Amino acid sequence: MKLQIENLCAAIDAFNERAGQLAAWLLPAMAALTFLIVALRYGFSFGRISLQEAVTYLHACVFMLGGAYTLKHNGHVRIDIFYQGLTPRNQARVDFFGTVLLLLPCVTFIICISLDYVFRSWAVLETSREAGGLPFVYLLKTLIPAMAMLLLLQAVSLAARAWLAWRE
Repeated sequence: MKLQIENLCAAIDAFNERAGQLAAWLLPAMAALTFLIVALRYGFSFGRISLQEAVTYLHACVFMLGGAYTLKHNGHVRIDIFYQGLTPRNQARVDFFGTVLLLLPCVTFIICISLDYVFRSWAVLETSREAGGLPFVYLLKTLIPAMAMLLLLQAVSLAARAWLAWRE
């Protein structure tokens, strides 16, 4: 049983690692596009809403796809009042209960509350409200439940690993 849990956790971790690497590759594209926008605007008095929205889309992708990666690497914000001084077994308990009682309900809520929002956007193939904007708002909104699903998967891995560490 332990080996099966560890294999599941490894598969989830690998998946979120790839999602985080994809997000990381979007950062140079976002920086280059931002540079291009500034150069065109101030060097040639030329601007396009679609270019500015593309930066916003890339920014959203980086944060939405990178959240689970950050959780996997323990890079999230943690208010460490007592955690550091706990034994590894007690840290595992805190990780397990924090994940099960706080993170899992939160991401489940995000998934449930965002699905109708995303489905309505897909139903009309929602586009930008700005003239000349990007026609893919429905894809951008799809990142909301996708982010929550990635976090949900990582939360399962985190809770399972904490459970195994706690029970040893």
